[in-house]
Amino acid sequence: MSTLNDRIVRYGELRPCKTAFIDAHTPGSNQKENFTIIGGGVSESPDQHVHIRDTPGFNIGAAGQPPNCRNSLHSHTTAEVFFVLKGRWRFFWGRNGDAGEFIAEEGDIFNIPTGIFRGFENVGTDYGMIMAILGGDDAGGGVTWAPQVIEEARAHGLVLGNNGVLYDTKQGQELPHNVQPIPTLTEVQMKDFPETPVEAVVPRYVARYWDLMALSGKQPAKVIGTDALLKDKPGFEVDFLSRTSLDDSPITPDKHVVLMPMRGHWALRVGDFDTVLNPGDTCLLKPGESYSLAPSMTGEASLYRVTETDDPAGATWSGAA
Repeated sequence: MSTLNDRIVRYGELRPCKTAFIDAHTPGSNQKENFTIIGGGVSESPDQHVHIRDTPGFNIGAAGQPPNCRNSLHSHTTAEVFFVLKGRWRFFWGRNGDAGEFIAEEGDIFNIPTGIFRGFENVGTDYGMIMAILGGDDAGGGVTWAPQVIEEARAHGLVLGNNGVLYDTKQGQELPHNVQPIPTLTEVQMKDFPETPVEAVVPRYVARYWDLMALSGKQPAKVIGTDALLKDKPGFEVDFLSRTSLDDSPITPDKHVVLMPMRGHWALRVGDFDTVLNPGDTCLLKPGESYSLAPSMTGEASLYRVTETDDPAGATWSGAA
C-alpha cells in the first residue's frame, strides 16, 4: 500500500532520460532531457525512468533543455498541456514549424490543439523546464513524427520501429526480424494536419501567468475545462491557485488530483501527514483523500491543480477559430 510520500516526486529527485525520442542524436535536439513523473509518458526509450506508475486518467511529465535546444515536430491524438516552470520558450507548429508561434514566459500555460504538428525550444539564457500534462492512461499511443524528423534521425543512426522502440544503428542495434521501421507519412496523409494560423491558437489555448494571478484573488481560477478560461474536455481539468485562493478548510476530491507548485512553498496536510510542496514538485492525491493546502511563507505563491474527469482523453480542437 503506497503512502503519500510515495506519491510525491521532488524536483531535485527527478531522473532524466537523454535518449527518450527519435531525435536524440539530431543536432539541435540532442541535449534535451525527458522526465516521466506520473504514468508511462510518451518515451520511446527503455532507459526512461518512471517515478509513479499509477495513471489517474492522465500522465504528468516534464522536459528540460539548455538554451537553443528544441523538441522536434510531432503530433498527438490526445491532449498535451505545458506550463513553463523555468525559462523562456518558443512554441511553434505546422508541417515545417512555420504556421504559427508564440513565446511563453514562466507560469504561462498552453493547451496545444490535437492534430497539428508542434515543437518547442528553449529561447532563454539558462537551462529551462516545462511541465507537461498528457491526456489518457496510454499517452504514448498517439504520437506521430513529422516526416523530416524521421529522416533526419535515420541519418544520425536512430530508427523507430513500428513496435514503438528506438534502435541505435551506430551502436550496432538492429530491428528484430518481425519489426519494421515506422513509415513516414505520405503527402496525402499530411493533408490531414492543418496549418493553423496563430490567431486561431493563442486566444483559445494560451493563458498567461499574470492574468491567472489576477483571476485567482478570491478563488481558484479555472484554466482548462468546460466552463474555464480555455474551454476544453481533455480528460482532466486544470485550475490555478494563488495566495488568497483557498482557506485552510479540508477538501475531499472524488477524483484523482495532482498538485504542481509554480511559485512559493505550499503547506499540505493529508490526515496526520504534513509536508511542504515546492516549485517543480508533483503530488498525486487519491479520490476521497481529504487535504488542506495553503502557502507556508510570505511572498509570491502559485500552484496548478489537475483533476481527473470522465471525459475522453482528447482535446476538443475542431480546426475552427
